[in-house]
Amino acid sequence: MSPFKTILTLAFLGLGLCSCAQEDSAVISEKVKKSIRKRVESGTNPGIVLGVIDEQGVRYFSYGLKSLNTRDSVNEQSVFEIGSISKTFTGILLADLVLKGELSLNDPVQNLLPDGINAPTRNGEFIQLVHMSNHTSGLPRMPDNFRPSNPGNPYIDYTEKQLYDFINGHELRRDIGATYEYSNYAQGLLGHLLAKKQNSNYETLMQQIITKLLEMNQTAVILTPQMQKELAYGHSRGRQVENWDIPTLAGAGAIRSTAADMLKYLEANTGLKESSLYPAMQLSHKNSRVEGSTPIVGLGWHTMVFDDAEIVWHNGGTGGYRAFAGFIKGGKKGVVVLTNSDVSVDDIGIHLLHPSSRLRD
Repeated sequence: MSPFKTILTLAFLGLGLCSCAQEDSAVISEKVKKSIRKRVESGTNPGIVLGVIDEQGVRYFSYGLKSLNTRDSVNEQSVFEIGSISKTFTGILLADLVLKGELSLNDPVQNLLPDGINAPTRNGEFIQLVHMSNHTSGLPRMPDNFRPSNPGNPYIDYTEKQLYDFINGHELRRDIGATYEYSNYAQGLLGHLLAKKQNSNYETLMQQIITKLLEMNQTAVILTPQMQKELAYGHSRGRQVENWDIPTLAGAGAIRSTAADMLKYLEANTGLKESSLYPAMQLSHKNSRVEGSTPIVGLGWHTMVFDDAEIVWHNGGTGGYRAFAGFIKGGKKGVVVLTNSDVSVDDIGIHLLHPSSRLRD
């Protein structure tokens, strides 16, 4: 038996693994709970935390461990990296500045760049802020000057100078606004520039506009001492891996959070809780591409269409984590699923929002 499976076996003999749920958790089906237990018990995911919010309130189901080296169980207060779900925060920050009249979605990104730094153009067209947010800027997924010295924490040494050097010298290979190409670089640059416009940094702006208002006290880019205490450590292939620090491209994927905080975020996005930020959130959900284009993208958020529902969602992945957050558009239900493994949990979240979708075996 491998050391990994040995640890799991000991854990299931009562050394710290728990199944935690609120009394009114009937909305989380036994089928879903069984799927989560199976993934943890098979060693696929060390821990999984699921949260659901609807008009009846909040429910959680947690199973597994914060680390295979400890006996601490995960729960709704455990801290995970949420990766690219951070892009939805960046979209809401953009939408908020637009509704305040400080920016327009159609503003050229050039307007926010420092003197001497020039964004590429193509066929006489300029990259607009909306293109940065909906992945149609023509900028690539990652810049070609991204050369991490530590693959285990690859973004930590990517600098502001590299950020600007890349856009200053890049030649676009796609027409602006025409084609969807998922871009961590564009989203990271957008978050950086929005913060610079406000004479701030990404984390401070996010806290000022979003997390303080929504009382998301365990959501941050830099781990607080309390968040470090509650951290669920990331794993890949059964081994604990380093956390990712993403200072320069923070708007693309740097946020850490808990299931409890992420349900507050979804509660506000669905309108289940009134918030002054709701108009900006609604703008971020709205399709910002030409009607009929696929995929459907707002500002960061993506939308998948079923016959009877639209699900607004995003997932996230860093070195040792996967995350899902989504809600029914125009409805009153949201779901977050967090795991300290690099194995996806998207199917759990989608199934809870659209039960006819299949759970992975």
